[in-house]
Amino acid sequence: MKKLASVTAVIAIGLSGPAVSPAMAAEGTATSASAGTIAWSPCPENDPNLGPMLKGLECGEVEVPLDYTDPDGEKIALALTRAKHTVADAQYKGVVLLHRGQWPGPISRDMPTRYAKGTTGLAPDVSAAYDWIGFDPRGVGASEPSLVCDPAYINPTLPAPVPKTAAAEQSSVARAQAYADSCGDKYGDVLDHFTTADSARDLDRMRVALGQEKINYYGIDWGGYLGSVYATMYPTRVKRMVLDSVPSPSGVGYQNQMAKSLTSEHNAELFFAWVAKYDSVYHLGTTAGAVEAKYYQALESLRTAPVDGTIGPGEWTNVFEQVVYRSWTWTSRAKILSDFVVNGDATALRADSPTPGFPQQNRIATTNAVNCTDGPWPKSWNVWSATLAGQYAAGNHLVTWSNGWYSAPCAFWPAQAKAAAPVGNSSADILLVQPQYDGAHGMFGALDMRVRFPNSRLIVELGGHNVGSALSANNNACLNTHVSDYLRDGTRPTSWWGIDATCQAPADPVPPTA
Repeated sequence: MKKLASVTAVIAIGLSGPAVSPAMAAEGTATSASAGTIAWSPCPENDPNLGPMLKGLECGEVEVPLDYTDPDGEKIALALTRAKHTVADAQYKGVVLLHRGQWPGPISRDMPTRYAKGTTGLAPDVSAAYDWIGFDPRGVGASEPSLVCDPAYINPTLPAPVPKTAAAEQSSVARAQAYADSCGDKYGDVLDHFTTADSARDLDRMRVALGQEKINYYGIDWGGYLGSVYATMYPTRVKRMVLDSVPSPSGVGYQNQMAKSLTSEHNAELFFAWVAKYDSVYHLGTTAGAVEAKYYQALESLRTAPVDGTIGPGEWTNVFEQVVYRSWTWTSRAKILSDFVVNGDATALRADSPTPGFPQQNRIATTNAVNCTDGPWPKSWNVWSATLAGQYAAGNHLVTWSNGWYSAPCAFWPAQAKAAAPVGNSSADILLVQPQYDGAHGMFGALDMRVRFPNSRLIVELGGHNVGSALSANNNACLNTHVSDYLRDGTRPTSWWGIDATCQAPADPVPPTA
């Protein structure tokens, strides 16, 4: 708690953020919507990456310029899905575009099914009133070009995240540079066109193709950042916009990525304490410290004896990283830890550690393509090494080094990083939803965004520690009601020029056998 508070205090100095360029804020406001031009057809029953999850949806695509400075040049295709409204046309409220975040990499075309059916906690009348639109951003999934670089970078067995020697660290640095080089060799100048601002322009092309004067939008994590950039570039094209678990526009690039190591450690401690609370189930110790010690003892044992020769400390860390972002993973991860440490059983660990296939390979390639060009990154590895070693020495152990290696290709990325897109204006109608202990962003991103958009409202989930706090497995009825009311008729909390309303987080999960 003290580490998290001190970090918040330090970065809060920059809360006011940079001024917004009037030219950028006004971009696209004169564009008129045409009739919808997307040729929709039933999605395949078994998508190669999503399986049956597209069943019942319609699929289509929108053509956009690869390079918006050359709008008549090379075109790329973006893949969309739709779940149509089920109310009478007189009650139809328009479209809601959806993106699940986790930076741009995850495929999002399956999302409309859950929102249209109301399984997210959204009020049924609201679910029925909209067309729900999922989309894969440029570079992702079924959109073109779909990026995949050298698959060996995330294939087992990964190097141990925490380097024990300078030679081990340099070996991992060389791997990161080779990965960046593989992306440059394969895609060349195409990598210059994967910024969030490019994706925001894509959103407006989707709006026109959908036949809408204004769009509604729901974005989580990077999806929230994308929404904020869109609302800045096209403020008159936003009807209703929900941004959940919000990154800070002030630290796009290296600063946000390094801050994640600090904000996530708080939630790691919550997980270890939760496991200790249920020692009668997991038998790993009655204190958080005891459980944590067993976690790291198991990790170290995998350095010399990887399970099946393919599950070492890197794979182990990737399995458990989820606990800092989603508490509903705690029961499954605690079982993996208990089975392995107490019983010597790696069955559950094997089931959660498959060799990364296309979605994972595509995700890391696209995440780097966007992240490495969205904002500044140090080009000297000495800067990275000092930051990571310092964070680790300060007690931020769980994801510090693995987080660094995930983004390490940015130190060598073949495309030039751009200046971060301006964010903020006074007109867009935005609802911000933020868990208090967001492991990916902390609270600063939401407070930063609240200042930048004076017409926004911020609802904080007190005690919340799941990225994607509303309309999710989190199942917070208070947040879901706020979001439903907003999407139904624009109702938002009264403005208090800061945190405008709060909801209490639901209780942490209970083990099935407790």
